[in-house]
Amino acid sequence: MAELIQPNTERLQLRQWREADKPPLAIMNTDPRVMEFFPALLTREESDAGVDRNSTYIEEYGWGFWALELKESGEFLGFVGIKPITDDLPFAPAVEIGWRLAHPHWGKGYASEAARASLEVAFEILQLAEVVSFTALPNIRSQRVMERLGMQRDSLVFEHPQVPTESPLLRHCLFRLAAKDWCKAVAAK
Repeated sequence: MAELIQPNTERLQLRQWREADKPPLAIMNTDPRVMEFFPALLTREESDAGVDRNSTYIEEYGWGFWALELKESGEFLGFVGIKPITDDLPFAPAVEIGWRLAHPHWGKGYASEAARASLEVAFEILQLAEVVSFTALPNIRSQRVMERLGMQRDSLVFEHPQVPTESPLLRHCLFRLAAKDWCKAVAAK
């Protein structure tokens, strides 16, 4: 087991998962607005299994897709974090940054704020050379978050192997952020 890393910002705490996170995450994973750019809504069992996988990964490595909560109230907002991608993607091996927030918490800057804290872990603690992010081509909202983080869109457009071939979500775009570019952006602040 690695030392647990739990980043935080002025407003947010990224932390290890709790059993109490399962019900609100399951609700979030059945919200068609939240899951618009995913192939399907998740069942309660699928959602709970995701919590268990994320929790186990964080327990073993100290980092991953963390549960996200509002510091002021302790309210569960969703999840944000970094994790290795599966080997079936054309740009593997890599570490991705990702997020999923409950709809009532959109538009408040939480995803970008928590993602920046995750990037600090990636580049300043883990010393990664690069972090990637990807999404279905129609998902402009997530692409805007990637741009706000300083990520650059790669020329690669790929068919996601876990998305049905007839789905309008099959084609994905890739964004990258190199450690040297992160360091320049931090130094410029």
